[in-house]
Amino acid sequence: MRKMKLVMVGNGMAGVRTLEELIKIAPDLYDITVFGAEPHPNYNRILLSPVLAGEQTLDEIILNPLSWYAEHGITLHLGRKVTQIDRVRRRVVAEDGTTADYDRLLIATGSSPFILPVPGKELDGVIAYRDIADTQAMIDAAAKYRHAVVIGGGLLGLEAANGLMRRGMQVTVVHLVDTLMERQLDTVAGDLLRRSLVDRGLDFRLGAQTQALLGDEAGRVRAIQLKDKDGRTLELPAELVVMAAGIRPNTALAESAGLHCSRGIVVTDTMQTVTDPRVYSVGECAAHRGIAYGLVAPLFEQGKVCATHLAQFGIGRYTGSQVSTKLKVTGIDLFSAGNFSGGAGTEEIVMSDPFAGVYKKLVIQDDRLVGACLYGDTVDGGWYFKLLREGRRIADIRDKLMFGEAGANIGDVGHQGVNRAAAMADADEVCGCNGVTKGTICKAIRDKGLFTLDEVRKHTKASASCGSCTGLVEQLLMATAGGDYSAAPRKKAICACTDASHQDVRDAIRDGHLTTLADTFKALDWRTPDGCATCRPALNYYLISTWPKEAVDDPQSRFINERSHANIQKDGHYSVVPRMWGGETSAAELRRIADVVDKYKIPTVKVTGGQRIDLLGVKKEDLVHVWRDIGMPSGHAYAKALRTVKTCVGSEWCRFGTQDSTEMGKDLERALWRMYAPHKVKIAVSGCPRNCAEAGIKDVGVIGVDSGWEIYVAGNGGIKTEVAEFFCKVKTPEEVLEHAGAFLQLYRLEGWYLERTVHYVARVGLDHVRKKILDDAAQRQALWAQLQFALDGEPDPWFEFGQARVDLRQFEKLEA
Repeated sequence: MRKMKLVMVGNGMAGVRTLEELIKIAPDLYDITVFGAEPHPNYNRILLSPVLAGEQTLDEIILNPLSWYAEHGITLHLGRKVTQIDRVRRRVVAEDGTTADYDRLLIATGSSPFILPVPGKELDGVIAYRDIADTQAMIDAAAKYRHAVVIGGGLLGLEAANGLMRRGMQVTVVHLVDTLMERQLDTVAGDLLRRSLVDRGLDFRLGAQTQALLGDEAGRVRAIQLKDKDGRTLELPAELVVMAAGIRPNTALAESAGLHCSRGIVVTDTMQTVTDPRVYSVGECAAHRGIAYGLVAPLFEQGKVCATHLAQFGIGRYTGSQVSTKLKVTGIDLFSAGNFSGGAGTEEIVMSDPFAGVYKKLVIQDDRLVGACLYGDTVDGGWYFKLLREGRRIADIRDKLMFGEAGANIGDVGHQGVNRAAAMADADEVCGCNGVTKGTICKAIRDKGLFTLDEVRKHTKASASCGSCTGLVEQLLMATAGGDYSAAPRKKAICACTDASHQDVRDAIRDGHLTTLADTFKALDWRTPDGCATCRPALNYYLISTWPKEAVDDPQSRFINERSHANIQKDGHYSVVPRMWGGETSAAELRRIADVVDKYKIPTVKVTGGQRIDLLGVKKEDLVHVWRDIGMPSGHAYAKALRTVKTCVGSEWCRFGTQDSTEMGKDLERALWRMYAPHKVKIAVSGCPRNCAEAGIKDVGVIGVDSGWEIYVAGNGGIKTEVAEFFCKVKTPEEVLEHAGAFLQLYRLEGWYLERTVHYVARVGLDHVRKKILDDAAQRQALWAQLQFALDGEPDPWFEFGQARVDLRQFEKLEA
């Protein structure tokens, strides 16, 4: 029997979700062909903002990789825009001439950003924010330019502004209305959001109208001209302008094919176009009962209904969606539903705590909840939405309504032990985007033995779209999977190439005496023959740390900074940080540094927090020559390695010093400076308990006391400051070297790649570390000996190119 032919135009979230549903219920009914205008497989457009902000990569937001299309026999045409639909011959034609015949056609072309019709909109540097290409253009611009203006104070505009600010730009948001996100927030919540974002560094021009975009002689935008709400004309510098002022359904293709369009491609309750029943449409391009939806949840509902009719089941009707909006804007939780603005005939219950960043407004009419607006604390948003949809009378719980489901059900609004997930019924919806209930999630966790958030997303799709329900899903994991769920679970695959965890890989390399990447991939049955950018650096580190002198370092399995042996900066230049033993330098070294700065026109010289000098703005093609002329060892400021040993002047100079901390620091640094580790390592030595070198927040901290030295471990002065824990007290500098070295070697052997010492110790326990080092002198000495063996002969990458396997062509290429 000949399979029917299904062609889908568009490769976005709504269309591909329709195919997923169709394949579940009728996997052999169609030969499927998909045309995507972008050169990428289906990805989560909602997560472009974390990509822009540098929190995620493009690979991490792919929903359906190329292998998924191949697995289901789908013919995929990427980067091919369909320009014609011939409904008589039932054929689509792409702009490159590619054709495909269809028995059924699904149009899922989505929407396009609205570009303001103002003078200068065609200038270079004026872009929309809709897809991967736009995101990459913004990332590239942020590396070159300083001033950005985002037009539009809705969700997309604020996410764009936050991402550009995170990448170092000065950002102003221009919004026509006086309230941010006025479609989702009332004026109070909108103002709370504005104040919070101002505190983070964003600037706003509200109630302002864009008049024109002004360009420079090269044709690039240089400024934006505004008219404020008082009628005054303003001009703001703008080397990048992002239009985020709304979207319009993509209907041009459908209109050219003679399909009826009004606010979108007009469809029936079966998602068939009213003009041609062989042609279906879902997503932002479709207009159902006069509404074109822009949120994920109704689009996925459309896809499910559409799939049943494509499968010829003849069941299911899409009757529209009552929507709520649950969002996380730059880390701030927001929720709204229904008539949250209130008005005539309504009552409002309001709770506001601006200091705590919490605001709640519930709107009641005729003893029913008709609207809700939540800022900061949205945990009960789903419950309020359920009350709103059901139309339940609320007189019996009105006095407790503001305190959420737990307060209403338990009767003790002060009770602090209530778990939101436990209070939910199995039929209650957890993930609004994908329509996943608590019961579905818990059943998957129990039946499939799920343990991580990624596994739940894979099997149920809960938390896989906008991510606003992530906290609730984590609670369900904790309650259902045994209560030990965390952001770093015991068993989590390194990457999508394997099911093996970091510990699985470490054990296999040690037990199987594996010394090459190829051997490791083969032994662990890696899905991808050559691994990926996530797993290769980890495996490379595990190999060289487990089998020093046997396993050969693979430079191509290191991050770009470690391959170039310098820190790349936001403008594409590099920084050079020569090593200064214990922070001590000399006149000769300073003269060489000054001469290099003049010779290579290095724009910035900065003293770092680690007591070194940083040369910022070095051209890549100058790196080899800069290091040669400085003649100082590499500071490894770019590497997962020992960075610095910070010292105070100690007893040699300080009248309070009890021990020679400078000499101790230099001894430690000279002994350990070539050491690679799972993550960067910082050490500090203070000559007395006044602790001027801040030894209490380092990976290893050493403090001089009258009778010797105290050693502290697992501190962290980063984003979340962690105070180091007391480890032991020793008498001599030799004992400091042995104990500190043994601890670092144990960390090198047991730590997971990209795991700081504070997280390693938290995972294995300080008692475990003490038992192996303090309670077993022979093992301590063996660990110290192993580390010295591993570091002996380790090359300096800037002076022993061949031994360090530095590819000098990467620098010559820029000179060509």
